[in-house]
Amino acid sequence: MSHAETLALLRERLARLDPESLQLEDESHRHAGHAGAREGGHFRVDIVAKVFSGKNTLARHRLVYDAVGDLMQGRIHALAIDARAPDNQ
Repeated sequence: MSHAETLALLRERLARLDPESLQLEDESHRHAGHAGAREGGHFRVDIVAKVFSGKNTLARHRLVYDAVGDLMQGRIHALAIDARAPDNQ
């Protein structure tokens, strides 16, 4: 599966968090030659959603990982996350 297809799946899965803002970036090209890059891509997620209100960073990241679930088992090698509530922008 291509990185573009993985980005589309990420967008679809993260939609369940009802984001006010969602930006996804494929950073795989920055990690070419890295052993893990052969197994899956490197992606960056910048998401703003009300569901993150009152939650600490770890809890926000868990919500993101719960949403993307099985993608972390092969299609994604690394996921950089910036998850914020609308009042913490």
